[in-house]
Amino acid sequence: MLGVHLFITSKGFEREGWTRTLALTVCSAAIGGTFQYGYNISIINAPTSHVQKFINETCMKRWGTSLESSQVTLIWTIIVSSFSLGGLFGSLLAGPMAIQFGRKGALLLNNCFLFPSAVFVLCSRSAGSFEMVILARLLVGVNAGVSMNVQPMYFGESAPKHLRGAVAFSSAVFTALGILLGQVTGLTEVLGGEALWPYLLASNALPGLLQLLTLPWFPESPRYLLIDKGDSEACSRALKRLRECSVFNSEMEEILQERADAGEARAKTLRELFTDRSLRRQLCTVMAASSAMMLCGNDSIYFYASYIFQEAGIPTEKIQYATIGTGACEFTSALVCNLLIERVGRRLLLAGGYALMFCWAVVFTVALSLQGKVAGMPYLSMVCLFAYILSFGMGPAGVTGILPAELFDQMARPAAYMVAGSMMWLNLFLIGMAFPFIVSGLGQFCFIPFGGVCVAACVFIGLTLPETKGRTLAEITEEFDKRSKKEISNGHLKYCQREQSQSLNDQTTKYLEIEKI
Repeated sequence: MLGVHLFITSKGFEREGWTRTLALTVCSAAIGGTFQYGYNISIINAPTSHVQKFINETCMKRWGTSLESSQVTLIWTIIVSSFSLGGLFGSLLAGPMAIQFGRKGALLLNNCFLFPSAVFVLCSRSAGSFEMVILARLLVGVNAGVSMNVQPMYFGESAPKHLRGAVAFSSAVFTALGILLGQVTGLTEVLGGEALWPYLLASNALPGLLQLLTLPWFPESPRYLLIDKGDSEACSRALKRLRECSVFNSEMEEILQERADAGEARAKTLRELFTDRSLRRQLCTVMAASSAMMLCGNDSIYFYASYIFQEAGIPTEKIQYATIGTGACEFTSALVCNLLIERVGRRLLLAGGYALMFCWAVVFTVALSLQGKVAGMPYLSMVCLFAYILSFGMGPAGVTGILPAELFDQMARPAAYMVAGSMMWLNLFLIGMAFPFIVSGLGQFCFIPFGGVCVAACVFIGLTLPETKGRTLAEITEEFDKRSKKEISNGHLKYCQREQSQSLNDQTTKYLEIEKI
């Protein structure tokens, strides 16, 4: 886990910028932040049959008749989808909360959505109300939506420039850790039994409680304290604690320069962000990357895993253990990418991850097409399954969340995260609803659309996103401006060439007409 890295007590890592305070701040914020997103995605899978049985029994008690399987499935789909709808609402709340209460304050306040959800789900069975489960999942989604936006913002503003990517990428590490621990907690021997499913769905309150007990002891984002609040003394104290040394003058100067550039400006609204032509390229890049992260189908693979393992001949009662391998893959790849991101860079990891995912989607489609015809194809499908997840974890899973923090200044950053989060949650909802129809409609070719998304994302990111590793916001913005000016210049040159060509054609036509006369 990133929080360990063995850097907490290592003087070597402290010289590189990793300090005890920064490491513990990352762990404390993430355990109640993006960890919750991964955890709540995975724990809902284990009690599927138990909750569906509870829905049927509840309707039987209320109306004296049982529901058809399609009706039970519809209610279950609503329970699952309410998480995504809550996340969409939470992503819209994240920006105002981060501005009003600060990055750390927003993460702490975010737990007010989590604890009532645990109460609702624990009381749902005794109250005989599956509606309480829907409401609980909606509130959990709001919690995840806020933390998915505020936490990378908090990390990106608290880390030194040369470690900004690694610190922000820890959000993906904790998401993958949440998925893995959620799968383990959902085992039948732990909390996955029929009698324990309310406790399984309410177990997300424990990480939230741990965050409430630990995060208040750590500093607020230095950039928020100085640029938003204008408190230079608090900013200086926060930097001293996070760096654990007095050598941060250059960083303080950079923040002061950013504050001077901002002047008396306030945080941008969504409308102001969309109408700011100077930020249009950055906004399009973030929106495309956030959409591709969900449309690539990685989360759908967790749903498809059971079928693949069945086809591979794994006994039904053992599939839950094999499925843990999918979570372990994403966690492992996220850890490796966390070590590589400051060496390889963001652009290569992001575009390269999508390129690899496309390759595995093609092989996966071939394996599914030959299943039942060629021996060993189910096992090739399993390899593709794990490789697809590994490729996703090596780049798109974590780099996508870093982009708003690196491409936008302090005034535009909250609104940019609102846009990025909204695109992620909206597309997660759409792909979750559409995936069963894609599978039934396309059959063995169901991953062709996802492969197309990966190709489009790879090409778009390769063409539009400059490398941001180790660069200041001013340098990144300058690179975007150069690209914009180059496109304008090329466009103007083509326009002039067209005008000259048209003028020459007109002159030639006029000359020919004169010759005829």
